[in-house]
Amino acid sequence: MPTPTPPADLLRSAAALAPELARLRHDLHRVPEIGLDLPDTQALVLAALEPLGLEVTTGRGLSSVTAVIRGARPGPAVLLRGDMDALPVTEESGEPFTSERPGVMHACGHDLHVAGLIGAARLLAERRADMAGSVVLMFQPGEEGYHGARHMIEEGVLDAAGERVVAAYGLHVVSAEVPVGVVTGRAGTYYAASDQLFVTVHGRGGHGSMPHLAADPVPIAAEIVLALQNVVTRQWDAQDPVVVTVGKIAAGTIDNVIPATAELAATVRTFSREAWAAVPDLLVRAVEHIAAAHGMTATADYVRGYPVLVNDDGETARAARVTEELGLAWMDAPQRITGSEDFSYVLEEVPGAYVSLGATPLDVEPAGAPYNHSAQARFADEALPQGAALLAALALDRLAQG
Repeated sequence: MPTPTPPADLLRSAAALAPELARLRHDLHRVPEIGLDLPDTQALVLAALEPLGLEVTTGRGLSSVTAVIRGARPGPAVLLRGDMDALPVTEESGEPFTSERPGVMHACGHDLHVAGLIGAARLLAERRADMAGSVVLMFQPGEEGYHGARHMIEEGVLDAAGERVVAAYGLHVVSAEVPVGVVTGRAGTYYAASDQLFVTVHGRGGHGSMPHLAADPVPIAAEIVLALQNVVTRQWDAQDPVVVTVGKIAAGTIDNVIPATAELAATVRTFSREAWAAVPDLLVRAVEHIAAAHGMTATADYVRGYPVLVNDDGETARAARVTEELGLAWMDAPQRITGSEDFSYVLEEVPGAYVSLGATPLDVEPAGAPYNHSAQARFADEALPQGAALLAALALDRLAQG
């Protein structure tokens, strides 16, 4: 039986790939694309995979790429994921490989995710003789609000090897707070669920000097904004937090005209499946009853976003152990992340672990660096071989378990 590759050897092999991975990352960074249709990104991924001789398929309804690496011996299948889409941000990073597309930027580091997964594919393809089982590579568009992971699951990515994967792993680079060479994560809930609440208060327009002859929806909308905060602090357990942020409120055209409607939009973050299920009714009821108390009506549209991302206890322990065996540093995440992540759809189906990888540029202090989604965000190329080695090591370690 072949001897498995020690994790430290994987990191050394990945380091040898670093120049190629950096070039690929820079090429990806120059041509960012948004949403589910990423033809240029997909083409770069397909070109990078072509020499490896893998089983490669593309999505039917989106620009996804799925590749299967089959080991020399039978065994289970595991999944590694890298998301590919960018954000509608005008880049101000000053990087020499800055975006060539105005108003679009890889501000969340997904270019590193893609290049790192290509690196993992290279490492695993070189070790097929040592593998008992298969690795599914999930190159996913549409993470930034487009439910790309759900679409890929519906198109069969979890069964791409001919059987359901038994575990799934992914990582997210961060441009601040965490230095290069440090991996963080936690068992249980790691990322929040993210939903949206859209409200329209229906009043009756009139002259601003005579509000008694109209039905002014503006103060009612303002009252709703405050009431939503009371709902989550007074009607829900503080040990299971809920975050409601009203990011938009709009009404009227001029100071002396009472408008007929007022609108607001809010993001809702929850950290448990129980809160995710119960909070919509609480918020919608508050909206409707406040409007009714003032003789008006309000329509509330609660839109489900990404579910809670829950890391498996055993797979998180594996991630911590493998990280340290690679020679990287593991740090238990001190708190859950209020951001959301659609890898949660995958982890609802199979056990796995999602971790954060430090990619703060070496020339800045992590505490002061611009964070992901900033127009000034920069990410260290030095994280690329580390991410590639970590993903490959997780897959090999799980396959060795049988």
